[in-house]
Amino acid sequence: MKILIGDDHLLFREGLRRLLEQLQGDASFVEAGTFDEVLDQCRAGGTFDIILMDLHMPSWPGFDGLREIQALQPGVPVVVISASEALGDIRGALDHGATGYIPKSSSVKVMMGALNLVFSGGIYLPPGALTASMEAAPRRRTVDMSDRNAGYGLTQRQREVLECLRLGKSNKQIAYELGLSEGTVKIHVTAIFKSLGVKNRTQAVIAAAAMSA
Repeated sequence: MKILIGDDHLLFREGLRRLLEQLQGDASFVEAGTFDEVLDQCRAGGTFDIILMDLHMPSWPGFDGLREIQALQPGVPVVVISASEALGDIRGALDHGATGYIPKSSSVKVMMGALNLVFSGGIYLPPGALTASMEAAPRRRTVDMSDRNAGYGLTQRQREVLECLRLGKSNKQIAYELGLSEGTVKIHVTAIFKSLGVKNRTQAVIAAAAMSA
C-alpha cells in the first residue's frame, strides 16, 4: 500500500506514520509539507492507494484544491485529518469529494479505529458532524419523523444497498452479496440518492447514520 501524507507539521506526519505502520506494516509513505508539494507528488509519485491530508496548509487554495487532487489521482480516497472541527470545514471537504474527515483532537484509540475504517473502504466522520449535517438537510429536503420511520421512502432492497454503502462496499461487492447484477445495483444507488436528496456516497452515509439513530 502506498500512502501520501500531506501536513505542514513534521512531528504530526511522523506520529501519523507510526500509527499507520501499526495498521499497514507493508505500507510505503510519501510526505508533503505544503499543498503544492501534495500536487507535485500526485503528479510524479505514481498512483497512491490513499491520500491523508490537512486543510489550510501553506499554498492551500481552498476546497477546490481537493478537486485538483482527485483529477490527478482519480478514484483514490482523499481523507482529511485536520485540527479544525468547524462544521463549515467538514461540510466543505465532503462537498468537494473528501471520503472522510478525522479531527486531530481524536484519541489514539479513535484515530486508529477511524484509520482502520478508512483502509477497509469505509467513511469516517466525527459523530457530531453527522447530527449537524442532518440538521442542515431540510434545506435540500424536508424530513420529518414519519420519513425516518419509513426509511425515507426507501424499499427494503434499497435499505440493504444503503447499508452496504455505509460499509464502504463497491457496486461489485454489493451485487455479489445481494445476488444482483451491477446494473441493478447502480439503479438502486441512483434511486437512493434521489430519495435522500444527496449527490454522492459520502452524503448518503450521513443520511444512513441518521436513519439508524
